[in-house]
Amino acid sequence: MAGHHHHIDPGAGDKRVFGAIAVNFALTLVQIIGGLLSGSLALIADAIHNLSDALALVIAFVARKIARQPANAQMTYGYGRAEVVAALINYTTLILLGVYLGYEAVLRFFNPQGVDGWLVIVIAAFALVVDLVTALLTFRLSKQSMNIRAAFLHNVADALGSVAVIVAGTLILLYDWQLIDPLVTLMIAGYILWQSLTEIGPVIRILMLGSPPDLDTKVVLAGVESLPGIDSVHHLHLWQMQEHQNALDAHIVLEPEQWQRADAIKGEVKNLLAERFAIRHSTLELECSRHVCENPAIIGHGTIGHSTRGEH
Repeated sequence: MAGHHHHIDPGAGDKRVFGAIAVNFALTLVQIIGGLLSGSLALIADAIHNLSDALALVIAFVARKIARQPANAQMTYGYGRAEVVAALINYTTLILLGVYLGYEAVLRFFNPQGVDGWLVIVIAAFALVVDLVTALLTFRLSKQSMNIRAAFLHNVADALGSVAVIVAGTLILLYDWQLIDPLVTLMIAGYILWQSLTEIGPVIRILMLGSPPDLDTKVVLAGVESLPGIDSVHHLHLWQMQEHQNALDAHIVLEPEQWQRADAIKGEVKNLLAERFAIRHSTLELECSRHVCENPAIIGHGTIGHSTRGEH
């Protein structure tokens, strides 16, 4: 299965993200004031979610800056995973937010409050416009980075929340149906939880050093073993250094009498990994068939020590 490599301009989009942060903080203030004046829990829920949008964008913005720092003696892999950590923080806060809003909505079912429908509609409509502007600012960047995608999905959920709040305000005006307010809040909470639990998996996978989701480890292994001069492969590790950078290390056992071709075989393996699987960071230990590891694990590292005779 072929991998995909993305070329991303490190400095692209900072002004867009900063602009999205500014409008979302302003919107949050307007929504909270409007929610308190109108008595609408749904509007306050939308405001709290919008505040989380703004904070998510702040975290994403800072993480983008940190991720560009070069590798050093303390962080030999660089700071690229700062964006992955930021995505984890954002999805975790979304999950907590969804649980909190669900709890508040359930309480409101048992203790309904009067809601000013017109004020709710006006502020929610204003919020929807801001949500759409923010989505336009971050949509293109969200395709390239799970960090920005986490912030973008915060915003999408908030836009849907604004639509739901407008519907709720309209029903309150037309039918004085006060229970629609906590019902809409519960729907917003449910969507937030569904969205976050779906997206957090790939983030955790990277932090747990899981293999890239678009690569089959066994296919990669078979591809390397199919090259001429290679007897077998073991102690194979395949992971993502960061979202768009795949990495592999492995022990390559050469067939008898192939040691003189060791450098050429290593080059062939690296070319295969880069061209077929988009793995451009690979560390290979070559082993002569007469000095191979004892009882090695094919994938992962076994507990038995291996020969120190090898070439890097």
